[in-house]
Amino acid sequence: MPTCRRVGICVAALGCLLVGSALLADPGGGTTPPQGFPRFISREGTRLVDGEHEYRFVSFNVPNLLVIEDAFRWGGERPWRWPEAGELDDAFGAIAQLGGRAARSYVITVQRDDSDMGPFVHVTGPGQFNEQAFIAMDGMLAAANRARVRVIVPLVDNWKWQGGAPQYAAFRGKPAEAFWTDPEVIADFKKTIEHVLLRRNTITGVAYRDDRAILGWETGNELDSPPAWTREIAGFIKQLDPHHLVIDGNSLHGVPAASLDEPAIDVVTTHHYPEPNRDMVQAVGEAIAAAAGKKPFFVGEAGFVPLAELQRVADQVIESEAAGLLFWSLRFRSRDGGFYWHSEPAAQGRYKAFHWPGFTSGDSYDEAALLAFTHAAAHRILGLDPSPLPVPRTPEMLPVVDHGAISWRGSVGATQYVLERASAANGPWRVIAPAAREDHVQYRPLFADEAAEPGATAWYRVSAANAAGQSPASAAVGPVAVQSRVLVDELDDLSRVADHSTGVAIVTADARATQEDASRAMLPPGGSLAYQVDGRILRVRVQAFASDADARLAVRVGSHPPTPQPGRIQGAAGGDYGYLVPLEYDAEPDAAAGSVALVAGETSLQVSRVEIRWLDAATPDPP
Repeated sequence: MPTCRRVGICVAALGCLLVGSALLADPGGGTTPPQGFPRFISREGTRLVDGEHEYRFVSFNVPNLLVIEDAFRWGGERPWRWPEAGELDDAFGAIAQLGGRAARSYVITVQRDDSDMGPFVHVTGPGQFNEQAFIAMDGMLAAANRARVRVIVPLVDNWKWQGGAPQYAAFRGKPAEAFWTDPEVIADFKKTIEHVLLRRNTITGVAYRDDRAILGWETGNELDSPPAWTREIAGFIKQLDPHHLVIDGNSLHGVPAASLDEPAIDVVTTHHYPEPNRDMVQAVGEAIAAAAGKKPFFVGEAGFVPLAELQRVADQVIESEAAGLLFWSLRFRSRDGGFYWHSEPAAQGRYKAFHWPGFTSGDSYDEAALLAFTHAAAHRILGLDPSPLPVPRTPEMLPVVDHGAISWRGSVGATQYVLERASAANGPWRVIAPAAREDHVQYRPLFADEAAEPGATAWYRVSAANAAGQSPASAAVGPVAVQSRVLVDELDDLSRVADHSTGVAIVTADARATQEDASRAMLPPGGSLAYQVDGRILRVRVQAFASDADARLAVRVGSHPPTPQPGRIQGAAGGDYGYLVPLEYDAEPDAAAGSVALVAGETSLQVSRVEIRWLDAATPDPP
């Protein structure tokens, strides 16, 4: 049984974690409970309380809860989509499993003329709203109730990335600073607040202002709001919704003194990233001291510093009277298999979004160690010992039409997977990958069955595993007609390359520009990669990135002259992050040979994935 230091917190938290685990045993398996919580979180002096018990948390920001900004798909028009129920269950399942109790979304989004978001915004104009966006938000709150995880929702952004304060002013043809003082622009923002708070969830039937899964409304994200604006907006929120906490979103420059004296503000918060000449522990300590005895306080974002510094921050929060801490940031699994990924351009090229429960792909930024620490800290702030991870639930095989492109939807808490193949739907089954991974590639198929024999029929199934055990196997998918052998090189290194020219190297930096592909082979102009198979090559497909959409790649089979190939553009380029052009090259050699060389033209290429279809020398061509 868990030990307990704060008895009241321990009993309430243990009950919450147990009920949450029971609900997660079959997420989405029954009707969505309209309310997963018996009461709202409220303020009592400088504490947050859940009924008679103090409410505290150590957890994560989960920026993709309202809209997914990293939905890269080879051939996709733009990297945005609405989250689906299974993805949201994965997100909140991870928070519940680590003991986090709360998560913070990113903002209510606003249409921006120069954005690549397209229709994936909440606010399309003054008093104009995108119903599809709010249906997705309905699903998010339904999932939060299922998992018994509370959500903090910022109502507007200070920055342009997903549209925010500057866009409200632009709708009226006014400068960005008008958002804080202009009565017309403020009235427009109030229309958004009213639309959000008074909306009735189409899934649960509960109005947002009555939904107890919402921990609080944050006036915005990292706002530079003057006190008069904060007072007016906080008061307006309280007028419409007296139940929920109002959190001041002026969080970048310490605790605003005016907010500590403002009755309509319930909670203050600060964000912390590397600063010159001041470590994060000092900055957090100053914020805790500023709020002490006046208002509840929590750290809303913290990140981009070494693990040891984040651990000291968490220790400081836990040992103080602060309500909690949210690290930046956690991303969840994709409906297409694997995870959503997000490099942090402002983080010295080192840090990326984290994935529960932590994987070797994140070793360079201490992913597994931070998540293990967060799991312990989330329990320690409640006076509990860490709970062990449960055996993962059964994963889901995605449809397989090609033995070289196999994926599955993973399970919360799983660290690896056991992939099996059979020649019939009912077996017998043979393990073909005892420790398959879902974290080693980004936005690509998770596994290629290179051992499948041409002419065979294949069925596949998968189970999930971690230190606690292995799940039952998924339903089988198939049949898959195996027409050729396949070699797939994801270019983690050059070990599968038979030869390469001088200057070719594996690069891992600036993955944001390459659809988050974490490892590519850089080919300088004229640079080459060579592959060899023990048979004859039927087809070669290369996925690559270049600064020029006209970049050519020559394919040379055997000793024949190379044939320059134009690339097909397979997604968006440019944008806020300066995406390189995604290009795909196909070649079907007319010569029977087992070697192939890929030669860059006059423009350098970052080769992302090489796929070679081939047959043994004596095997006839497929029909």
